[in-house]
Amino acid sequence: MTRSIRPLVAGNWKMNGLQSVLAEFDLMGAGNDVCIRRSVDLMICPPATLISALAHAAIGQGIAIGAQDCHSKDNGAHTGDISAQMLADAGASAVIVGHSERRADHGETDASVRLKAEAAYRNGLMAIICVGETRAERVAGKTLAVVRRQLKGSVPDGMTARDIVIAYEPVWAIGTGLTPTAKDVEEVHALIRADLKKIVGKDEAQKVRILYGGSVKPSNARELMSVANVDGALVGGASLKAEDFLGIAAAFH
Repeated sequence: MTRSIRPLVAGNWKMNGLQSVLAEFDLMGAGNDVCIRRSVDLMICPPATLISALAHAAIGQGIAIGAQDCHSKDNGAHTGDISAQMLADAGASAVIVGHSERRADHGETDASVRLKAEAAYRNGLMAIICVGETRAERVAGKTLAVVRRQLKGSVPDGMTARDIVIAYEPVWAIGTGLTPTAKDVEEVHALIRADLKKIVGKDEAQKVRILYGGSVKPSNARELMSVANVDGALVGGASLKAEDFLGIAAAFH
């Protein structure tokens, strides 16, 4: 299919990875052939402890390095936190904010996610803003209402397609092996595209990349990535292995 938006496949390593994982990252670079580079942007979001090392290893590899979270402040008395300013200094070019695990485990609200996205913008990082419903919310028929609320509350006004990426991750599909149908994904991504027009403007909304995430793997990537308004993937477990990660990226060529 012809695409007007260059896709992005981003890997979220979550709380996985020691220095020894650099060998696997090197395999990603080695397997990142010309066809993939021409077709799709690649990004890995490792634990904060590996950002600097991977940013160095990524030079010339065609793989961007992102982070998994940031504080809303640039500095201050916030023990254990890391700021967007620090992430940029370490070599990151993007940061995930509002992931469902952060929302569930750390009580993050739409308002706090919005502040983090603003912090990313201040420091020159692209914010990958996550939205998605729980299983109970889907069963209750609240999927579209939940995603609409999260989108409205989490995306700062005046952002451009260079500043943000939206990732739709149905919470019940993350790490479970379950995935919504292509029709379900298409419905949610269409809603996101339509609502973005009200937040960032019609022209910018047409350029914003909307990723799908939730048990994406090489075996289902081509079907999911061919859905209208799906501009790439936010990949969890499958991004830890070069073969799987690049297999997902290969869905775009």
